[in-house]
Amino acid sequence: MSATVMAAGSTFVTVNGVAISQSLADAFIAEQTAKGAQDTPDLKNAVREELIRRELLVQEAKKAGLDKKPDVAAQADAARAAIYIRAYIQDYLKKNPVSDAQLRAGYEKIKSQLGSTEYKARHILVKTEEEAKAIIDNLGKGAKFDELAKQSIDPGSKDKGGDLGWASAGNFVKPFSDALTALAKGKYTETPVKSEFGYHVIELEDTRPLNAPAFEELKPRLLQQAQGEQINKMVEELRGKAKVN
Repeated sequence: MSATVMAAGSTFVTVNGVAISQSLADAFIAEQTAKGAQDTPDLKNAVREELIRRELLVQEAKKAGLDKKPDVAAQADAARAAIYIRAYIQDYLKKNPVSDAQLRAGYEKIKSQLGSTEYKARHILVKTEEEAKAIIDNLGKGAKFDELAKQSIDPGSKDKGGDLGWASAGNFVKPFSDALTALAKGKYTETPVKSEFGYHVIELEDTRPLNAPAFEELKPRLLQQAQGEQINKMVEELRGKAKVN
């Protein structure tokens, strides 16, 4: 975007008669200090040179008539819109902050979903019920679970004997978690478990108490999620009121 489009307030530097505003320079300096740079004369000089460089290139692009090309103009409009959208969302979240009570409610919901137990399980995932029944039959005849797991269509676990590691029941889809929590340690499901992914044969190796992460540990993620939900709700309300032809 041309520096002249953003220009406002006192002049920071002039390039071929075009004024670049102090406010634009301040915005560039603030962006760099936010990334850890020190606000020094060297930084100000670097920003000055960068703004001069940009304005020179913008002026040359205009001389070449590129600003008149529809695709370039559309990109400029999109960039300008992105700036307005970002500024509006930041302002909206500042005026409508997520309360600590909301975050704690979200935390308690996650804790309830996680439950109080972690499960160490293995599974074999196949496409058909007949394949799953054949695997269960082979297990009953003494076949090793990790060998049969090589048939699995789950790429993440098939080469690890079907191992899924430690996880809470809430990490799995409901048919899987229901079957898992009903198993005794060392046992496997004697009927195929159907889910949206196919048919599972599940073995429960062990269980242990689940220690949920502390609220402060999850707070940044909870805040991001809550803010996302707020923005989505706000946009949905605007969409509901909008006249679109």
